[in-house]
Amino acid sequence: MTEELLNCIIVLGERMLVAGAEVHRVEECIRRLCCAYGAVRADVYTTTSNMIVTAETAEGHFLTQTRRMAGTGTDMAKVHALNDLARRALVERPEPGELLQQLEAASNTKVYPRWLKILSYAGVAGAFTLFFGASRWQEAVISFLIGGIVGVAAQLTERFAINKALERFICSFVACMLTFTALHLGLAEAADKIIIGNIMTLIPGTGLTNALRDLFTGDVITGILRSIEAVLLALAIAAGYVTAVFLLGGGF
Repeated sequence: MTEELLNCIIVLGERMLVAGAEVHRVEECIRRLCCAYGAVRADVYTTTSNMIVTAETAEGHFLTQTRRMAGTGTDMAKVHALNDLARRALVERPEPGELLQQLEAASNTKVYPRWLKILSYAGVAGAFTLFFGASRWQEAVISFLIGGIVGVAAQLTERFAINKALERFICSFVACMLTFTALHLGLAEAADKIIIGNIMTLIPGTGLTNALRDLFTGDVITGILRSIEAVLLALAIAAGYVTAVFLLGGGF
């Protein structure tokens, strides 16, 4: 077990966590890899923003490295690729240089194109508008178009590295303003179903699910932190709606 090898392992765990993997999976992955490469013991402490790994070598030396994560996202394709790499490394045990090359290849897994993400925003918004009981098919079409614009707004805020809460606020505000505009132009009879359909694309469902999973597996601190983050994002979404209503001087 060497510092270079520990660095490769902790980078692998860091990228898994940033991509949206649960803390229990990341800690178990790092622990198994350290032991597979000859460590007598590996202690891993991970939260959503910090990672500390200490490995005891067969010679009785202790190696410790720390990583600070600026934020996490959701990229299940990358999580799958990195997790698959970790499983293969447990068996093949490649050298640090080779492991780092495989790590870079897995990290550069092709993501979905922007147009498909925008289309997904639109499709989900339109579908939820129908699901929640839109009275006219025109409202679903309007929700579809607004969802596409919200998708563009989400891509722009992501490009400028805006924090998650502000991103949700902007997207919610854009969705509500466009919905109220359509209502005032007579294109829709009611705004509630359209707004609900678009807000469903912004709700932090994955974050809340990971928070509950962390709590159930004993990672209480991480679970609480992720739960608080999910609540703050929900409040940001509500704030976007309230701001749009305030600027227009009334509800729908």
